[in-house]
Amino acid sequence: MNRKQRRTLTAIFQKPTPSNLQWRDVASLIKTLGGEIQYGDGSRVRIDLKGESLNIHSPHPQKELKRYALRLVKELLTRTGDTP
Repeated sequence: MNRKQRRTLTAIFQKPTPSNLQWRDVASLIKTLGGEIQYGDGSRVRIDLKGESLNIHSPHPQKELKRYALRLVKELLTRTGDTP
């Protein structure tokens, strides 16, 4: 995991939940942790990580994830034991 991915992981667990994390940074972190990202119809995204899965919508037209989606990613990372 590189420095930027570590910063992204730390930012996901900040309180209050940040509203400026870009989807590409979160996707890069998920892939580094061994996860898969599958894009479906429209903006649907399925994240599979260590036997756990999550369905969210990728942001459009902006690049930043919505807070509710970031909270779901945080819950997924907590379930898989990937905390800072």
